[in-house]
Amino acid sequence: MGDPEALRSDEDWASEARAILLRQLALGPRSRHQLERKLADRDIPAATASALLDRFEEVQLIDDAEFARMWVRTRTAAKSLSRASLRRELADKGIESELAEDALLQISDDDEREQARDVVRRKLRFRADLSDRAAREKEVRRLVGVLARKGYSPGAAFSIVKDVIADTEALD
Repeated sequence: MGDPEALRSDEDWASEARAILLRQLALGPRSRHQLERKLADRDIPAATASALLDRFEEVQLIDDAEFARMWVRTRTAAKSLSRASLRRELADKGIESELAEDALLQISDDDEREQARDVVRRKLRFRADLSDRAAREKEVRRLVGVLARKGYSPGAAFSIVKDVIADTEALD
């Protein structure tokens, strides 16, 4: 007997692809690129996948611009990531750079800096003896590392950490 995959009709492929897309979208918003990869992983023919993805975009079940805006809002709120990190994540999700930049406009320079300051304030160890130079330098390095993992540049991270520590000392 022949290969069962070869015996499938276009409608069978379309039906399977539709079910895959709907399952993926039920789990949460997805970019077109993510859905394309999922269909390719399941060996859905490229023509069938492309036609269905186009149709899902027409009826606005897939909207990369809205996905990017939502991604920036949720990741900013949940993880306090820098715009640079968000830009990389959006690129990994297959979002075009123009759409990513539009979505990143939601975050101003001031918002990003204040967000970083909040992270440092939350992570600052109040038990650390900041009057001891070695302890202070260790705490600064640790906090700069926290911000670096969130995508902040070293210069901005050092500046923010030093500002927050100075503000904390002024309160004491």
